[in-house]
Amino acid sequence: MNILRRVLGQLFSEDLAVDLGTANTLVYVRGRGIVLDEPSVIALSHRDHSLLAVGEEAKAMLGRAPGSIAVLRPLRHGVIADFDVTERMLNYFIRKVHRRQSLVHPRVVLSVPSEITQVEKRAVRDAARGAGAREVYLIEEPIAAAIGAGLPIEAPGAHMIVDIGGGTTEVAIMSLAGLVYGKSVRIAGDEMNEAVIQHMRRTYNLLIGERQAEEVKIKLGSAAPCGTEGAKMEVKGRDLIDGFPKIILVSGDEVQQALRDSVGVIVAAVHTCLEQVPPELAADMVDTGITLTGGGALLRGLDQLLRQETALPIRVSDDPLTCVVRGAGKLLDTLGLLRRVALPT
Repeated sequence: MNILRRVLGQLFSEDLAVDLGTANTLVYVRGRGIVLDEPSVIALSHRDHSLLAVGEEAKAMLGRAPGSIAVLRPLRHGVIADFDVTERMLNYFIRKVHRRQSLVHPRVVLSVPSEITQVEKRAVRDAARGAGAREVYLIEEPIAAAIGAGLPIEAPGAHMIVDIGGGTTEVAIMSLAGLVYGKSVRIAGDEMNEAVIQHMRRTYNLLIGERQAEEVKIKLGSAAPCGTEGAKMEVKGRDLIDGFPKIILVSGDEVQQALRDSVGVIVAAVHTCLEQVPPELAADMVDTGITLTGGGALLRGLDQLLRQETALPIRVSDDPLTCVVRGAGKLLDTLGLLRRVALPT
């Protein structure tokens, strides 16, 4: 009976690659491409813990839900903060991409931060198995991002990736399909949003939500002067003095200043990585430069700033938001390379 169940599971499954991100979860199905891109947010009933919403629908509830509904982001800094909730969210996404078939046992490739702990690895694997995965492979995010960006990581030469996600920034140098040196810092898109929130609180006594902060970062944020300094936008929130709703005008220049510390940590991580690279690989990097991936790669002026700081060529990958999941998806077609780069169980 167990053999029959395993054979049927293989027949009725489609292999998946999952970028289980702090901000968004992306799912790639072998032979179909990216089929899901949803916020990593879930809404549960406080009364009976029943599932109310997942993804976009749940994100729309952030900051707006009554006391009877818990709106949760179960991942923090790229790793699982709430195991049970993450398993429920992942199970929902897997069933959704398989058109809600009940007999689904796919092979799953999951991307994880390069400095993930053994306990965190076990939590990710267990969550995927609890969601119905037949086999689980964990891939370090920089390797998946490099493959998705089209870098020839199997070649004997240095390739540097800076992947700026929602919860972590991964900085790594690769050669011969392995990490020569990698550094993970827990400063990324979420910390930038928090920096905008704190700026509004300190400067204007204005309390704004996470969604509003992200909108400000996207529309006005920059890492270096690049023409957005004079741009302005209206920001709505609650006045901390009188408690009433309030609208203020914010400029691009002050948003750049608010993001300075977060950007500085990312630049420092790049410097640290470059200082550790062996001489032969350092020589390669004069030609290959640095490739930026992840949502943070879209921050205006970041490539310009890194070019000034490192004197190396800087390239922003095509469609940086999906590099990690596309790279993990390509590994589904090359099982030999997948087993070579996967983290040991």
